[in-house]
Amino acid sequence: MAIATTATSATTAATAATATFSIWRGDAQTGQLVDYTTAVGEGMVVLDAVHNIQAEEAPDLACRWNCKAGKCGSCSAEINGVPRLLCMTRLDTLPLDKPVTIEPLKAFPLLKDLITNVNWNYEVKKRIKKFNPRPPDATDGTWRMQQKDVDRVQEFRKCIECFLCQDVCHVLREHHLHDEFIGPRYLVYAASLEMNPLDTEDRLKDLKDNHGIGFCNITKCCTTVCPEDIKITDNAIIPLKERVVDEFYDPLTKLVRLFRPRKK
Repeated sequence: MAIATTATSATTAATAATATFSIWRGDAQTGQLVDYTTAVGEGMVVLDAVHNIQAEEAPDLACRWNCKAGKCGSCSAEINGVPRLLCMTRLDTLPLDKPVTIEPLKAFPLLKDLITNVNWNYEVKKRIKKFNPRPPDATDGTWRMQQKDVDRVQEFRKCIECFLCQDVCHVLREHHLHDEFIGPRYLVYAASLEMNPLDTEDRLKDLKDNHGIGFCNITKCCTTVCPEDIKITDNAIIPLKERVVDEFYDPLTKLVRLFRPRKK
């Protein structure tokens, strides 16, 4: 009985499926794609394959990850040229008859292998005016608001800051306008504040003059790659654009303000 079990195990090992992964190795100065072949099986995700490669062939392969549950946003990379989370990309959704390419995010400076420096994003967030609530509506310090207004901004709180939307955005990825454009992630953040029923701050002038909302041509590529299925373009960017247009470019609004100045 033991001999039969051993034989079965040997047969299974001999016929185990393998796949090749072409992974970027290098730093900001130099680098190249290196092929690694490892065993793959049912239920595996790309991050599993990367861990196998680290254990078997490349212990010095740098890869950022944390939760392996699609909630921390750490393992962002480009798989076959598409920004995705390594931990949420199942191997059975990829063509394994040819090498699977895994590369670092293109919109940010490369540190090593699959790791990029995303500090720019946190600096951008500091430039956006913070939440400024109106005085409480009741003497007990509470507010009154419509449930639909609460629901509208709740979607934006799902963001895990994986920065896939930032990476795929052509304004940052191809034109490198990091000094002029805050990117889709922070347009979502601005929308979460602007549409908050309690907020009193005005960010429209900053969106127009300092945050570069006019650079976005609503291709919806950011929405396509969002792992949380946030409708970035339709529910955040377009409404913000409409508010900016109403505020600064609508001729009828300008005419009304000539006779009825807006209250501060």
